[in-house]
Amino acid sequence: MEKGRQENVLDGSSPIIYHYLTFETVLPSPTQPSAPPQPDLKKFTSPFDWPESRKNFMVWLSCIATLITAYTAGSYSPAIGQMEAEWNVSEVAALVGITNFCCGFAIAPMVLAPFSEIQGRYPVFVGAGILYLICQICCAVTRSYAGMVVARFWVGCGSSVFSTMVGGVVSDLYHAHDRNTPMALFSGGALFGTGLGPLVSGFIAQNTNWRWVFWIQVITCGILVSAVTLFFKETRGSIILSKKAKCLNKWYEEREEAGYFGFEMPASPASEKTEIQRLRWKVKSDEERESISKMIGISVYRPFHLLVTEPVVFFFSLWVAFAWAVLYLTFGSIPLVFGRSHGFTIQQSGAVFAAMIVGSTLSTVLSIYQDRLLGRYLSSSAKNIENPGRIRRSIDLSSPEGRLYFACIESALLPIGLFWFGWTQFSSIPWIVPAMAITCATMGIYSIYLATFNYLADTYHRYASSALAAQSFCRNILGGVFPLVTVQMFNGLTFQGAASLLGGLAALLTIVPWVLVLYGPKIRARSKFAGEIM
Repeated sequence: MEKGRQENVLDGSSPIIYHYLTFETVLPSPTQPSAPPQPDLKKFTSPFDWPESRKNFMVWLSCIATLITAYTAGSYSPAIGQMEAEWNVSEVAALVGITNFCCGFAIAPMVLAPFSEIQGRYPVFVGAGILYLICQICCAVTRSYAGMVVARFWVGCGSSVFSTMVGGVVSDLYHAHDRNTPMALFSGGALFGTGLGPLVSGFIAQNTNWRWVFWIQVITCGILVSAVTLFFKETRGSIILSKKAKCLNKWYEEREEAGYFGFEMPASPASEKTEIQRLRWKVKSDEERESISKMIGISVYRPFHLLVTEPVVFFFSLWVAFAWAVLYLTFGSIPLVFGRSHGFTIQQSGAVFAAMIVGSTLSTVLSIYQDRLLGRYLSSSAKNIENPGRIRRSIDLSSPEGRLYFACIESALLPIGLFWFGWTQFSSIPWIVPAMAITCATMGIYSIYLATFNYLADTYHRYASSALAAQSFCRNILGGVFPLVTVQMFNGLTFQGAASLLGGLAALLTIVPWVLVLYGPKIRARSKFAGEIM
């Protein structure tokens, strides 16, 4: 009766008590079962707790989007000869289409990433996807060189979210110790698509008009945008939690309109006593969120601040930027060297990019299983030695440096592949030999790409998005510049000289993971950014 009397004094003039809502909050049951029914809250479940089948679907959809984006980057180069002839421009001018794409790809995430923090992944993916599709149509129908250059920039802007933000989707769905497989698939999709683009477009460019290179992309982009619009579900936890709070608050308002007031809640956080309150929910992340203008300012400023003040970010960005530049350099170097050394046509040179597909596939499978194999080895070794703690101290897979053990060895495949590629470019040597070198170099690039994402994410925690944005900016800008100088470099230095120069630089940069494996904890201890966790 006491409880009933307390309920009766609550009405529309009673104060509303706000509580913070989390995914772990146990919701109070209604005190009046005849009130409007409680809404179905299953769709507001934490992404970490989604069924494995749903997580897998989201990861595969995201990785396919990454693959199609990478396909767009690589598919442009086989059509360059036809565009040169149609618009009477030089080869370097035509290659600006790749550079502009990379510039858009580097710049857009600085602005779009804050929107995904505030509005969620879904609206950013759909909005950017529509821009991506429209600009692909512009590439297919443009009648001028200037139109192509402008359209390619906006294609890069629109498509960038399907690569740069997929890492965020993986982080939304998986805790750090479960991210290896989805991140391996994401990295594999990026390199697989990069090789698939020139492979497919080489056949199209040789047998049809260059515009079909872009019409095929319009079709694939249209399917992708439709699939994302229909099947992609919001994965950002703070956005889902905010929607849950709004849904509950709306239900509480409907109950009060029907004359039912109050839920039984603790009188205070530390108290065991309860009282009937006029309840509403709020979310802490909504209160901590900055304005969109301030978030964009931070998004633009902080990556460059980390780049110049954090040695880890600087050297990782330099390392992965060089590897990515070598990847984009293949768009010009493969047709050049295979055409001159073996007399390959456009489609035959495009077919050589299958070596890149093979390399990315092998690396993906290897990276998925190698951590499991190492974990089993360490577990069995620890049982057979007198001091098990010694091996755990020397090889700690739970630390950020645990992400680098395999990269220390596998990254050496990049300089090996470059030397191999350059010094087997003779007409007397079968073409399959330098093609195998491309597979080797691709596996090295893959290991660098994956190690960079994993190490920076594990090291910088709440600043991980800024650290990753810094490497992404450097990677795409340098990747866009290298195609402009590829032909001049390989002609001026000879095939062997150019490959040796690149191989030497790649060999020098393989020092980066070794230094961090040996001194990473000390370096991180000195960083004011790496020490702050979420």
